[in-house]
Amino acid sequence: MAEANQSRPRKERKHNAERRRRQLLDAARASILKHGLGKTTLATVSDAAGLSQGVAVFYFRSKAGLLTETLRDLYQGYEDHWTASLAAVGDDPADQLRALLRADFDEEACGPAVLPLWFAFWGELHFQSTYDAVAEDFDNRRRKVVEDICHRLLPDAPDGEGERVAEWLDTLSDGYWQRLHLAPSSFDRDAAYRTALDWAERVISGVAGQPLRG
Repeated sequence: MAEANQSRPRKERKHNAERRRRQLLDAARASILKHGLGKTTLATVSDAAGLSQGVAVFYFRSKAGLLTETLRDLYQGYEDHWTASLAAVGDDPADQLRALLRADFDEEACGPAVLPLWFAFWGELHFQSTYDAVAEDFDNRRRKVVEDICHRLLPDAPDGEGERVAEWLDTLSDGYWQRLHLAPSSFDRDAAYRTALDWAERVISGVAGQPLRG
């Protein structure tokens, strides 16, 4: 079997490895949704993927390695989503702000198949240093982007005001994500987006002394 695998073209071997890795990451998500983070094991993930446990060990070495990469994959999907939304609207900061908020409340970011995963991992951040490091890396990149948008929207604001508004924006999204997770029947993603956008426009207009442009 090993000789047959080595005889395959390198491109095919790479494609098969990426496909199996994707299978396992998707299966890890499914297992967390079904069993919870604590009860997800290499066995539950392998079963969900239809692969042997040995394959999971080969790609991720351990349960901890698999879950860390699942969190990284979750963040990477989120980052790819909001950066694509920004790229689609050009350089105007008002349009970018709206695009960021819209992306935050799309199903890809906080739908029912994603929100439970965020909160499962966030509950473990301070107990798992590897999870915390992954979150910090992605969060720092996003924070810099949001702060840049706020600075361009508020060029005459006092020092530190752009950072404060950026922090409020992300805290607002986090709060609505929590509400959508804990009480999904009381609110929906479109309502959360409209309310968050209204708040952002009011706050930024108040700080700038003029309506949000665009």
